Amino acid sequence: MAGGGYEAILRRQAQRESSARTYARSLPIVPVRARGLTIEGADGRRYLDCLSGAGTLALGHNHPVVLEAIHRVLDSGAPLHVLDLATPVKDAFTSELFATLPPELAADARVQFCGPAGTDAVEAALKLVRTATGRRGLFAFTGAYHGMTAGALAVSGGAEDVRVTRLPYPQSYRCPFGVGGERGAELSARWTETLLDDPKSGVAAPAGLIVEAVQGEGGVLPAPDAWMRRVRSITARHSIPLVVDEVQTGVGRTGAFWAVEHSGVVPDVMVLSKAIGGSLPLAVIVYRSGLDAWEPGAHAGTFRGNQLAMAAGTATLAYVRENRLAERAATLGARMLGRLQGLQAAHPCVGDVRGRGLMIGVELVDPEAAAPDDPVPPAAPALARAVRRECLARGLIVELGGRHSAVVRLLPPLTLTDEQATAVLDRFADALAAAERAHRPGPPAPHRTAPGPSH
Repeated sequence: MAGGGYEAILRRQAQRESSARTYARSLPIVPVRARGLTIEGADGRRYLDCLSGAGTLALGHNHPVVLEAIHRVLDSGAPLHVLDLATPVKDAFTSELFATLPPELAADARVQFCGPAGTDAVEAALKLVRTATGRRGLFAFTGAYHGMTAGALAVSGGAEDVRVTRLPYPQSYRCPFGVGGERGAELSARWTETLLDDPKSGVAAPAGLIVEAVQGEGGVLPAPDAWMRRVRSITARHSIPLVVDEVQTGVGRTGAFWAVEHSGVVPDVMVLSKAIGGSLPLAVIVYRSGLDAWEPGAHAGTFRGNQLAMAAGTATLAYVRENRLAERAATLGARMLGRLQGLQAAHPCVGDVRGRGLMIGVELVDPEAAAPDDPVPPAAPALARAVRRECLARGLIVELGGRHSAVVRLLPPLTLTDEQATAVLDRFADALAAAERAHRPGPPAPHRTAPGPSH
């Protein structure tokens, strides 16, 4: 390979790129070709990609319908950069997008094309509800991840300068109330309701409430459907716009076209990115027309008219819809969850297996470090990192998430076959066993006395 081989490429990357780089640190590979689930590295090795561009690649790498859509625009001579002007490509994308939305929202919706990253769409959503309501505060949830710009970080779980009211996100395994299940979700909803109903809570009605129907970076935590409906009821009663972040969960990932559809909830604002661009940068918000109180130019961006991404996105949305890939994700995801849950009996380090559709998480724990009164063992981030390394050594790409980066996350493309799913799970199980063996303390060495003088 020109330039001194893939090792030299990795070395130059480490020398030239900022310390903020992330995936390149844990995945020291140089991809040169890719198709579907498979990536080929410059070293000639092949990998099964269960990261999928952090959920961006609904159809996997270089799907034929995506490539055909891109080539069609390139060959047509159409302009590639048009700011926010109307084009046939944009019109086709918008029409296909609206065809997939919850009908009640689609019937009365506006779409705002944002800068080409999900975090800018989050910024747009927050600005929109503040403009429409005249209020400033926001409600968000513990464990949330909404992006890396200032406003998106403020409503994410890692915020340090907190100016947002934080609400408990329901989860069974590490329930913030220590009860889990339906009771834990009920307490979470009641806490939200109490803040709004109590005139002495010290919390004013917010401009909006933003939530993920499945927390991804937070550790693959599906929101209970009944809880989502309760949150919708609370926000509607208090005239608070409900903003649902579908950046990672959308386009069939969770077994429904949009994750919010599992609960039957219709939000006021949906934040969309990742898979809607068919592997290319694209981000939008879709919202009820009654919120459309913006002045022209109130939220703009030079690259909000990405024609290639719109063409690729149209092809992806249509392919997922026409081939019922959301239903396929639900079926195959349930099967994969079942097998992963079967690992818990043989591997005490597997604390919890959860997910929805093809958005799956395995939380690793240290049972030896659990105190007698701990409801569940502490997270094991070092073991999770070891599992990730062992997966990569076996040609499987996974990433980590969760509060302590102890959740191994699987985000395979929706085109995953039964045979590929089996290969993924086989490699993961082998990697888990290898990492567990390496981390398990061995038996103490037998006591040996120093040899005495020979006779």
